Amino acid sequence: MDEARDDLLAARAFAAARGMVGARFRAQGYAPATGLDCVGLVWAAYAAAGRELVRPTGYPLRGWSRARIEAALAAAGFAAAAAERPRSGDLALIAYPARQYHLGLLGPETLVHAHAGLRRVVETPVDAQLLAAAHWRLS
Repeated sequence: MDEARDDLLAARAFAAARGMVGARFRAQGYAPATGLDCVGLVWAAYAAAGRELVRPTGYPLRGWSRARIEAALAAAGFAAAAAERPRSGDLALIAYPARQYHLGLLGPETLVHAHAGLRRVVETPVDAQLLAAAHWRLS
């Protein structure tokens, strides 16, 4: 794919994710109608935008190493983006304590993600620290 098409696809994926705000959280969930987790949200958003991604199976919510998560993202067609401002539809890979990672779709000023604590998909403002962090882009 060329860069302009990739950018359009990513922007459509972000718009699709925004349309899923309010969907309930469900571990291992891949369908907005029945519930999504953070991985399912990303895969469902890109599917709605017209791109089926290779879906990881059997992933835990905790315990995978960063290298294993990055390998799954690469297998799905994503690559670590250069140190530039994220574009709509880029993925944020957020590290939490206890080897827990979280994915969300970045927009110009917000992050759409499946929030386990709130039990639903939400859209939250993005701070400067998240904008400066590593992000992944469909390649």
